Amino acid sequence: MKKEWDHRGIIGKFEAHRSEELAVAMSAYMRNQFPFLGIKTPLRKVLLKEQFQEYQLPEPERLPEEVWKLYTLPEREYQYAAIALLEKMVKHLSLADLPFLRQLIESKSWWDSVDSIAPRALGYVVQIQRDAGTLTMLEWSQADNMWTNRAAILHQLKYKQTTDTAVLSRIILEHAASSEFFLQKSIGWALREYAKTDADWVRTFVLEHELMPLSKREALKNINR
Repeated sequence: MKKEWDHRGIIGKFEAHRSEELAVAMSAYMRNQFPFLGIKTPLRKVLLKEQFQEYQLPEPERLPEEVWKLYTLPEREYQYAAIALLEKMVKHLSLADLPFLRQLIESKSWWDSVDSIAPRALGYVVQIQRDAGTLTMLEWSQADNMWTNRAAILHQLKYKQTTDTAVLSRIILEHAASSEFFLQKSIGWALREYAKTDADWVRTFVLEHELMPLSKREALKNINR
């Protein structure tokens, strides 16, 4: 029988595999934005699988609280664990959770966390409540926080045929002239991903609009092969 959820189970598992040597290299790879425990992705996934097998998932109403307990811990692997829990219970998320998702995106922000939350958890919420969710994404696109803008650009990344190209176009064009590397890159990524569904639309979009060279290059990367 599974135990009641306790985030300290993850802490115990992770701490038992702390590696100072790997931690230094992993932190350096992330430009020393965060401290690390030194647990690489394959082992982290094994440890999280053990946690989910050993413990019941928390009650849905406690999900934000339990995710936040992990997310606020210092080492980066705990943010990854928090996001894994969020994804495990993604079907319990709704529009009411968008402020919490934004809180996650704007806390300990870097491409690795934002790029996990935006297409999966955020994308799920917007897709199930499309009209209201899209309005929020248009608001996020105009936020002062660059990572919130990036999340808005990327929220349709996994939508394929259900992508709203009018919304994609509008959000991209709001940031098309940005000098910010992470926004240029996300624009290119969003277009490159949608090109797998409709290459002609992406090609036409790039021809008809002024994009930064990085965005354009990324967008056409697979089309031009």
